[in-house]
Amino acid sequence: MNNTKFTYQKSGVNITTADKFVDFISKKTGQKKNKSKFKNIGGFGSITDIPKIYKKPKLVASTDGVGTKVEIANELKKFDTIGIDLVAMCVNDLIVQGAKPLIFLDYISINKLDLKKLKSVVKGIIKGCKISGSSLVGGETAEMPGTYDKGKFDIAGFSVGVVDENKILTKKRIKKNNIILAIPSSGIHSNGFSLIRYILKKKKINLKKNKFLKSEFLKPTKIYVSEILKLVKKNFINGCANITGGGITDNIKRIIPNGLCAEINLSKIKTKKIFKWIKNQNVSDKEMLKTFNCGVGFCLIINTKNLNKISKFFNKDYKPYVIGKIISGKNKIKLNENIKW
Repeated sequence: MNNTKFTYQKSGVNITTADKFVDFISKKTGQKKNKSKFKNIGGFGSITDIPKIYKKPKLVASTDGVGTKVEIANELKKFDTIGIDLVAMCVNDLIVQGAKPLIFLDYISINKLDLKKLKSVVKGIIKGCKISGSSLVGGETAEMPGTYDKGKFDIAGFSVGVVDENKILTKKRIKKNNIILAIPSSGIHSNGFSLIRYILKKKKINLKKNKFLKSEFLKPTKIYVSEILKLVKKNFINGCANITGGGITDNIKRIIPNGLCAEINLSKIKTKKIFKWIKNQNVSDKEMLKTFNCGVGFCLIINTKNLNKISKFFNKDYKPYVIGKIISGKNKIKLNENIKW
């Protein structure tokens, strides 16, 4: 007779390690010392006040991940920036509608809990929350033996923001003769890494030995919250777009009203060295524009008179510049000239 005792830990799940991780997050977010009436970390649900400054508050929610950028982090054994990416991918979507990020939750699923790795990821999430003005109020860490290969994991983020009804950025604000501004990206951000990894594999490029690529591939996504919310408060924006998967073309099309068209001069786009490197790996212009931000992390649609006023809200690395205008048309987007690599 087999007297083997079956336990959850023997199956590959260590609840004691998970508890230690939750305690670490609680300490890092300050909830151990926080005198707030709501202590969310470790609870079943998270409770948050809606700020009283909003007369007609509307909640805006967003969820996203960082895709296969986690595989780059795994290969380079560097995990302190993808948490920033995770927050950025969510909160940069919220501000498109003029919402101020309030709370953030994360979901981490992993083959086997690795406290050193997960602590590094969470430190990035906490940093991203701080930059965006969000509170990390909870999340879930799932140890899933057999689902992921050894050392593999995935992360997802969930963000909720608030905006006054009269400040919501809708398509109705966008008019003919508005101009389109590009705000530079910090680099690749968190899209297109499946193509990048495919190139690395096919060309047998050793990422660990390439100082330039190592630096560029794990640059965290720029968080645009501070600048955009100041512009929203001043009523300087008619519309905006977060340039993520689908690139400039697909993301700008999403905010253009029927009967209007975003005419973009591709030759005006200020590309970065990393995109020139990708392009030189035999990737077509069409594929580049569809897959990557190509140097444009965020776009604004504004009245021409506000151009000079807007510039002062950004530091020199992220100064917006004109790449197009709104015209009459049925196709929602029109691309002129060619991008200069």
